[in-house]
Amino acid sequence: MLGARFAIVLAAATLWACGPVQSTSFLMDAETMLEAARTAQAEKLSPYEWTAANLYLHKSKEEVGYADFEQAVDYAKKAVDFATRARDGAVKSVRRGERPGTVGSTARPE
Repeated sequence: MLGARFAIVLAAATLWACGPVQSTSFLMDAETMLEAARTAQAEKLSPYEWTAANLYLHKSKEEVGYADFEQAVDYAKKAVDFATRARDGAVKSVRRGERPGTVGSTARPE
């Protein structure tokens, strides 16, 4: 009987400890993807997605501070999604010949 209780307590403690590790992993993924988006000039070429990714990352870090790891992971996943969209949108804009500051326009200054 005592062994079963110990096993339950040990299992609960192990599951509780996964929250910080998992949220940290997703936060690192989000920061890495944001850096990739920054390199692709997403700040200027995909400003909406860039802003959303940064706001979700900020909110994820805030939730970690409150030890709400499940919410932190959800927000970090959204940050990764928007950062990926920002990077992809910026890369497509560059391929179309757009320059930073001329979003949506393929016209080039003479």
